Amino acid sequence: MKNSFLFLAAACTMIACTSNNANYNVTGNNATQNGAAVYLFEPISQTRIDSTVIDNGTFKLKGKAEKNAYLLVNIEGNDWWFPFFNDGEPVQINVADSTLSGSALNCKLTECDKRDRAAYAEYYRTVVVEVNSIPENERIARQSELMSKYETALKKYSDFYISMIEENMDNLIPVFLIDRVPSMVGEYKFDQLMESGAQFTKHPYVLNFKRTLEENNAKRKEAMAKAQDIVGQKFIDLEEPDADGVVHKLSEYAGNGKWVLVDFWASWCGPCKNEMPYVVDAYKKYHDKGFDIVGLSFDNDKDAWLQAITDWEMPWIHLSDMKQWKSVAQKVYTVMGIPDNILISPDGIIVARGLRGKELENKLAEIFN
Repeated sequence: MKNSFLFLAAACTMIACTSNNANYNVTGNNATQNGAAVYLFEPISQTRIDSTVIDNGTFKLKGKAEKNAYLLVNIEGNDWWFPFFNDGEPVQINVADSTLSGSALNCKLTECDKRDRAAYAEYYRTVVVEVNSIPENERIARQSELMSKYETALKKYSDFYISMIEENMDNLIPVFLIDRVPSMVGEYKFDQLMESGAQFTKHPYVLNFKRTLEENNAKRKEAMAKAQDIVGQKFIDLEEPDADGVVHKLSEYAGNGKWVLVDFWASWCGPCKNEMPYVVDAYKKYHDKGFDIVGLSFDNDKDAWLQAITDWEMPWIHLSDMKQWKSVAQKVYTVMGIPDNILISPDGIIVARGLRGKELENKLAEIFN
């Protein structure tokens, strides 16, 4: 199991029933890492519940934990985590081929883990390795094509992932898979799986993930409401440098007698590129009538930023602190995703947010015509 997925479901408290414990007995071999630490993790509480050291090429972990708890073994210096369910049956780990064996359930879990690794490796090659092998200028020119390739690869991996869950609705295997469903497929699918009433939906790890997801959604809704609350308010000033490194205030352009669109975008953002023709058309049509644009980029690559400004034909003011999602603009205006924008009246009042496509044209037509 890739460690980048390990703690997708961050938890505050552990759901446990200490009266229903079972023994765990984990043995393994790793002749190349004598002296390395071996850890047993409980992912709900994100704590190490046991540890040992590899001695003469072998290690052993023995103790008690919640029956059918979802546990993970990690070896110091090893990128992979070995998942298993504590069903009371002995577990054997072979570090050489990254496999785990034991009960029928845990053998099946290992098989799913291996299948997932292979499918993810194919996806990663397509969306990262192949794309990064393309020269930067060519990558920018082919953004639409590459975005389509990414979406195809993601759908293929997502379909495979959901099929593994649906193959195992009668056992606990989905516990191992469930926390990636909302981000990969959507929360509607997660809700659908939870409504099935299958055995895995009652597992403490899944219930904890569900609660954490609901808490995060509540926080996100609060942030989105805050983002919309700025409509009707005076714009908030900020400072960011231009392409020459000269720092400018937003107030140099906004609130000085012109209608100003502050456009949040980035060169790496496919939807931003798709949206830009509408913004360019609006600028050409209304600039001479008193309309201006300030682009606040969420880039972190200056060359890509400047190239996109040229390639996408964006002749207005551009500022960026090159901090991507740590940009001052993100903090000040609670930008949850891009493209996004705010429209500021001549006297500095924010009159609209998130004008996309024809919405921008319609709003400007209402103002200027």
